[in-house]
Amino acid sequence: MLVGLVALFLSVAVGDVKLPAVLGDNMVMQRQTESPVWGWADPGEKITVSACWKASATTTADASGKWAVKIKTPKAAGPHELTIKGKNTIVLKNVLLGEVWVCSGQSNMQWGMRASADPEKNIAKAKYPKIRLFTVQRTVAGELKEDCVGSWAECSPETVANFSAVGYYFGKYLFDEMDVPIGLISTNWGGTLAEAWTRREILEGNKDLKPIVDRFEAGKKNLPEAIKKYEQAQKTFKERIEKAKAAGKRAPRRPRKPSARNQNSPSSLYNGMISPIIPFAIKGAIWYQGESNVSRAYQYRTLFPAMITNWRNDWKQGDFPFYYVQIAPFNYGRGASEELREAQTLTLSLKNTGMAVISDIGNIKNIHPKNKLDVGKRLALWALAKDYGKKGIVFSGPVYKSMKVEGDKIRVSFDYTGSGLKTMDGKEVSHLTIAGTDKKFVAAKGVIKGNTIIVSSDAVKKPVSVRFGWTNTDEPNLANKEGLPASCFRTDDWPGVSYEAR
Repeated sequence: MLVGLVALFLSVAVGDVKLPAVLGDNMVMQRQTESPVWGWADPGEKITVSACWKASATTTADASGKWAVKIKTPKAAGPHELTIKGKNTIVLKNVLLGEVWVCSGQSNMQWGMRASADPEKNIAKAKYPKIRLFTVQRTVAGELKEDCVGSWAECSPETVANFSAVGYYFGKYLFDEMDVPIGLISTNWGGTLAEAWTRREILEGNKDLKPIVDRFEAGKKNLPEAIKKYEQAQKTFKERIEKAKAAGKRAPRRPRKPSARNQNSPSSLYNGMISPIIPFAIKGAIWYQGESNVSRAYQYRTLFPAMITNWRNDWKQGDFPFYYVQIAPFNYGRGASEELREAQTLTLSLKNTGMAVISDIGNIKNIHPKNKLDVGKRLALWALAKDYGKKGIVFSGPVYKSMKVEGDKIRVSFDYTGSGLKTMDGKEVSHLTIAGTDKKFVAAKGVIKGNTIIVSSDAVKKPVSVRFGWTNTDEPNLANKEGLPASCFRTDDWPGVSYEAR
């Protein structure tokens, strides 16, 4: 009898229409678009999707049981219901139509409201039922996954405490300015590399990125030996800590047990945490990552745009907006973060991208600066100006445009000067260096002239290059009059410390 009941249950379960986790109660669907709705059923099963705003679509599950339709969504509104009917019926309730953004990256995007500035006050105020939150459970995968673990929830002090603070502040600023529902999908993992968020085929197909995959494959072959070394390192770890303390040196990192795949393996997080939410209709994405790629900053010039293009191609929603945070000054102790920031700046050449500079609100002693409110706001300025038609918004700080040698001085010009240049502390422009053909940089003086700065040094009579904010920990003072800081830059292209790192 028990066997019969189990068999009956399984037959019913197999026939049930199923939806991915990202399609659920309380979700926000992207307004005014053709929104994909998809799932699984029996092969050949007829599926009808109908919305209470009088849109519907019918399809048939293919031979593998997969099905997908697109539902036309009107302007922002709700709450609505969405009904999916096959052999069973699913009714999704409390659905809003609005603006949906993916919030992704490493720890500074993952950093929750509970760990940001003034947590108790800001969490208590976070009562926004028209802002909806979805967090993708952290998952490593070797192949593309079709589903994830997560659920939509209304934004409240209870639901926002562990949600991405940058994501929340970004969404709140949009909501305050537009008064439309906002959906935020948080999919991030601290300490991760950009290649983990990129499809393997993209890495393999680029000569500058293929070494990433080659290194991973070599590591799998050497796994038995690596485990032996790990076990030996574990035995001596405490002893090495004591020696470091006695010598007044930084404590060694705890050995990490090697495995065939982890969160930093190529494509691991694209497979496990991006693929499952594709093709959910979105407006765009915000990104805060790069700290873990500092040692291979020059490679990031190729890797980062490749990752963005990969996401856009797979989502099949065109060149959707992709706005990101330039990493903050910090004593990284390895590589050259200014070269990583340069790679991020160069990515602005990719269509529909934007960069929030935060050199004035970082913390050189803490890689996780607590002020996430201004980070989210600066990202939102890009969206409001570029995607939502808000006029008169200055959305970026000055970005290096060009240089011209004028005798023993160099004139530097910028984009995004707003209503003019200034220094945030009223002093001379800081963190400038200048060099001649000998490539020896010395401290330089910078004078603001209109929307340019004139840079010079008595020690360099024939200058050829200027650099600004060009160390790991520089916190320069140049900004536009709207208070948005200038990005670090250099006017030369001489090979840096990460030039050959792959």
